Amino acid sequence: MKYPEFKLVRSAKAALLSALVLASNAAAHAQSCALCYTQAAGAGHRFIQGLRTGILVLIVPPMFMSVAITVLAYRKRNRTNDQKSENSANDW
Repeated sequence: MKYPEFKLVRSAKAALLSALVLASNAAAHAQSCALCYTQAAGAGHRFIQGLRTGILVLIVPPMFMSVAITVLAYRKRNRTNDQKSENSANDW
């Protein structure tokens, strides 16, 4: 190990990021609208089922699109680097 302090800094950054993620989770759950809560609490079974379906419709497609873009970017990540390395004798 040439640089043990680099490993310590990296571990500290990872610990700080983990702490921020755990701390932000509680803040994210506190963002409920009082009007929405009272409407959902006073509604019937059909309204609650429709609300759950609407939430799924709004969450699932963007999630799949984000995963698809990430997979495509991962597969194509070295495409330009491979093309440059083939012609490296002619490059400056």
